[in-house]
Amino acid sequence: MKPERWTPRVTVAAIVGRDGRFLVIEEHTSDGLKINQPTGHLEAGETLVDVVKRETLEEAAHRFELEALVGKYLTHFGWPGRSITYLRFTFCGTTSGEVPGRALDSGIVRAMWLTELRAYADRHRSPVVLECLDHYLAGRRVPLDFIHTHSVAPM
Repeated sequence: MKPERWTPRVTVAAIVGRDGRFLVIEEHTSDGLKINQPTGHLEAGETLVDVVKRETLEEAAHRFELEALVGKYLTHFGWPGRSITYLRFTFCGTTSGEVPGRALDSGIVRAMWLTELRAYADRHRSPVVLECLDHYLAGRRVPLDFIHTHSVAPM
């Protein structure tokens, strides 16, 4: 029997800044209420751009207009007998505002604008939340044309 092939879980995140504040979500996790950037998993057939726009709308009720890629982050979480690896692509951009009446994803308590995420570090979903923000604030930007998606028809 062939062993199962290991693959990381691909996620995206959105950094949205406005007037010195950042759009974040508060969500229920197995460790209690945590703070994160709008973040989600890549689904079959999606592009990275598609998923970050979709997840920002679903989790924060904001339309996201991408400007650049901030970075790629590989995080390994390990527990006895189990481990998970996430490959996260973090984008920055803007929003035209909240979509009125839009319901948030299950598990999301609220979207909010915070001025100082560092003050809430003990409530971050992972250490990557602050690392991405630090890279954003340091001016790290990769043009969007760095990212390519290819669809290949079955042979």
